[in-house]
Amino acid sequence: MLFEPVESRRLYRQIAQQLSRLIADGEFAAGARLPAERELAEQLGVSRPTVREALIALEVEGVVEVRGGAGVFVHAPPRRQGPRNGVRAPAAAAPQPGPFDILRARWIVESEAAFLAASHATPAQLSRLKAAMKEMQRATTHSPAATAADQRFHLCIAEASGNVALHQLVQQLWQMRTGTLYTQLESHFVGETIWRQAVAEHGELLDAIAARDPAAARKAMRQHTKNAEVRFASAWKAQTT
Repeated sequence: MLFEPVESRRLYRQIAQQLSRLIADGEFAAGARLPAERELAEQLGVSRPTVREALIALEVEGVVEVRGGAGVFVHAPPRRQGPRNGVRAPAAAAPQPGPFDILRARWIVESEAAFLAASHATPAQLSRLKAAMKEMQRATTHSPAATAADQRFHLCIAEASGNVALHQLVQQLWQMRTGTLYTQLESHFVGETIWRQAVAEHGELLDAIAARDPAAARKAMRQHTKNAEVRFASAWKAQTT
């Protein structure tokens, strides 16, 4: 079985299409376990996080199933999409950015928003940050309500930056962050321990903004988004405690 080299553009989508084609061709039967993530990365000449994004894209499409601690298994072979009546179907819409692209963009944009928020946050905005933080602290793990509080916390920081363009950029990034691909990857790395870590990171960020320490706020936001990236890049396993 030979894999084809991939172009540098939209790597995760190209890898997903290549794996989907191999499954459709019968290289991997329904119920079969795909090669390990490390092996796929080596054969394709890409990073493991890029392979992970591709596998999550296939999971969203129902092609594979990710089983924590066991591997990735073929769920159902994808159907070949040929032209109807000789007419080629229109090109698919451009794929959304992968979770790691979103996290790296957040590292850049939200860290500067936090830097500015430490100087410009109003008492009302600080009060809203604290309210969102309390709601996150009441949650024991990821849930729609906890994620909504998390989003309010970050968007409030962006608003407190006093820069409308930054605020709009953060809103766009959070639309991507709450998209299907990101949330599906996140679903494999949730649990009480991870949630407590994330809440603690938000607490450090809030403390820095409340203390009017821009450098500390920027550092805390960078650490928070970097930690999220590290968590997503860690080994597949069940996150239950």
